[in-house]
Amino acid sequence: MLSSQTVLDLAYELYEARKRRIQVRQFSLRFPEMTIEDGYAIQRAWVKLEQADGRIIRGRKIGLTSKAMQQASQITEPDFAPLMDDMFFKNGEDLLISQFIAPRIEVELAFQLNKSLRGSNISMEDVLDATEFVIPAIEIIDARIEQFDRDSKVMRKVFDTISDFAANAGIILGDQKTNPSAIDLRWVGAILSKNDVVEETGLAAGVLNHPAIGVAWLANKIAPYGEELNAGDIVLAGSFTRPITAVAGDKLSADYGSLGSINFRFI
Repeated sequence: MLSSQTVLDLAYELYEARKRRIQVRQFSLRFPEMTIEDGYAIQRAWVKLEQADGRIIRGRKIGLTSKAMQQASQITEPDFAPLMDDMFFKNGEDLLISQFIAPRIEVELAFQLNKSLRGSNISMEDVLDATEFVIPAIEIIDARIEQFDRDSKVMRKVFDTISDFAANAGIILGDQKTNPSAIDLRWVGAILSKNDVVEETGLAAGVLNHPAIGVAWLANKIAPYGEELNAGDIVLAGSFTRPITAVAGDKLSADYGSLGSINFRFI
């Protein structure tokens, strides 16, 4: 376990890295004793720095929901992080690529809650009951910690990613809101295109067999910290495609069929 001062120091590194759009060296290489709990401690300390600047938590994200990503990260469960208010962008906007370091794009479903979820036995049914509507979403993932160390080329560990807001950097919500009881969420599909070329397709069942299962997992996971999913929160349930890269000039589109679409461009 890392000392309290080290946790604060590393949180400040990430806070500065986000502001300056730079990457820092892997914490797990500098501190081989680092644990997953340390990663979340750094994340929480970073959140406090953002809140001191007036930032507000608008919800949470769940990551590493697929078996393939968990195996690649050498973990057996998803990870999670907060969604800060300045991470949200509008559908149809042009986004400055300079706001990011090396952005990648994933398609997801977002749950808008109208009831709080707190406790250690939250079920999928509880999540659906607490959900006002689901919304198509794109997550822009980015990294303030190097994926591969600049010298050794060692790949970062999940501790690093957890510290780094689970790589979250931006969220774009669709315009169409759907009652979760009106559709089978497992069969929601998306076609992700870049510059009018289809890059990825997927079904929401790829997220733990049902995206609401991830939201229930998260509510149960944060309960021991005295935390809950609040009424009004937006919860990103996890990607059901692999991430695709993007650079300035790229036009991105996610077509969710009857649930609408999301479009934006990096400039």
